[in-house]
Amino acid sequence: MDSDFSIDLSEVNRNLDAAEVVSLYFPLLRKTLLIDTRRSELDGPLIRVVPMATTPEERFRSLRQMRPRFPRPESITIIPWPKYVGSLTRLGVWDHIVDRFAECGDPDLVRQCEACLQELLAAEREEIGRAIRGEGFHNLWSLGGEGGEAREGGAEEEDGGA
Repeated sequence: MDSDFSIDLSEVNRNLDAAEVVSLYFPLLRKTLLIDTRRSELDGPLIRVVPMATTPEERFRSLRQMRPRFPRPESITIIPWPKYVGSLTRLGVWDHIVDRFAECGDPDLVRQCEACLQELLAAEREEIGRAIRGEGFHNLWSLGGEGGEAREGGAEEEDGGA
């Protein structure tokens, strides 16, 4: 899965460093790492794993429910991540995320980052397990023909010889 998709890491990191609200979503897991760096006297920054939204408007609504004391953000940076979760760490993207929260000076935020990473890794392991067991997936090919019987040699033999 990792080698099939090209990602501009400098662009991803630039957006993670600059954007106020980031939705880093994992299509195969149907999960999103929601990053909201806004803060007030009552509320600090937020990092949370949430279900993947089907539209940007749905994401705005869910963010409003999670953070009712904040105004609607002007924009949400949406970054698809079609790679394995572990590649975030391997490619240095996770460091940008953690550094952003570490700058706030609250060690609990860094722990929340780690908890989110562990949650995503667990969701990925679960999804891979479901794929291996065939739960929620459909076969593209079957072993047999229309009757469901497996055939050897790839072709049927006809009576009567060559």
